[in-house]
Amino acid sequence: DLLVNELAERAGVSAHTVRYYTRVGLLTPRRDPANGYQHYRDDDVGRLRFIQRAKHLGFTLAEIEAILQDANEGASPCPRVREIIRQRIDENRRKLDELAALQTRMEQALSQWEDMPDGVPDGHCVCHLIESLPE
Repeated sequence: DLLVNELAERAGVSAHTVRYYTRVGLLTPRRDPANGYQHYRDDDVGRLRFIQRAKHLGFTLAEIEAILQDANEGASPCPRVREIIRQRIDENRRKLDELAALQTRMEQALSQWEDMPDGVPDGHCVCHLIESLPE
């Protein structure tokens, strides 16, 4: 049996992380009725490392919970894992395209503003630089 700090040290995470994953149900320790301490199994080290790897790939804790549930039920989680990653790749591509477009707009605005004087708000205009841009 491992206590919180022992598990955290073996898995290379903080005790706070172990407690949080326990609170949300990703880890299920046995509680000692005599002192209330949570006791983790040796295989929780591997489970905790799995959670960290999945998080590093961008999986949410809810998705990790579903993957672990598949595995606990004896079903292969691999189809779910592939589908989630495919969706993330598509989402990331959209976000990257949006960021590239934003970067272009920002660079064009800065270029346009280079020769414009600073202005002072006059009740009709807040910042003439931003207001000079087309909508």
